[in-house]
Amino acid sequence: MGFLALMIFCFCGYVILQKRKLKNTKEEYFRQHGGLILFDTMKSEKGLAFTVFSEAELIHATSNYDKSRIIGRGGHGIVYKGIVKGNMPVAIKRCTLINERQKRSLNIVKLMGCCLEVEVPMLVYEFIPNGTLFQLIHGRNETLQISFSTLLRIAHEAAEGLNFLHSYASPPIIHGDVKTSNILLDENYMAKVSDFGASILAPSDKEQYVTMVQGTVGYLDPEYMQTCQLTEKSDVYSFGVVLLEVLTGEAPLKLYGPEEK
Repeated sequence: MGFLALMIFCFCGYVILQKRKLKNTKEEYFRQHGGLILFDTMKSEKGLAFTVFSEAELIHATSNYDKSRIIGRGGHGIVYKGIVKGNMPVAIKRCTLINERQKRSLNIVKLMGCCLEVEVPMLVYEFIPNGTLFQLIHGRNETLQISFSTLLRIAHEAAEGLNFLHSYASPPIIHGDVKTSNILLDENYMAKVSDFGASILAPSDKEQYVTMVQGTVGYLDPEYMQTCQLTEKSDVYSFGVVLLEVLTGEAPLKLYGPEEK
């Protein structure tokens, strides 16, 4: 009996130590990712509609990141559909790289919250139900008839979103991966520019524009590929490809497979 009691005591002590270690790890990640600064900002700006989620809340919202909840994949993470606060649908991005920026605009997908107590922070976005401009152009839903004027309106809204990033965000943001599959469509088919995994803040010194080339073949600015200098003009070139796609109904280089995924 004495040996059994000792084993139980050791096991309980081990479990307690592991829980304490996990708690300390989460708190350290939270501090590293600026959680304390974020809380101070939220207190000072009482009208800020932003939520800091716990890891447990996002695990529950996505049924432990069940594969059936996946609604998108990109070079910088996987996006899951989740349900938070009872019945609110959201899109939860589990990032593989930490490089996301978000500003306010009607034509920019809204960042609603985040989880900072994990090694790589997770982002919670508004849920956009009607897919992407790529899917709309290339007929995934053959029963849906969209007029050409509607397509032009969507393109104009996407341009407004990019203009906001370039001209009104402070500091300006260069998207870096403008393409039709990164233009989402809400319930009213309003354009929402998304996926800022390749984005950078526009530096004041032109020499700082040099980056590792990222983006999608067919949309990439040739000058950017040659010089590795990402500028607002790179986004403008990519948006020009988007306009050609809207006008012709043809995908760049006819690479349908990767874009549909």
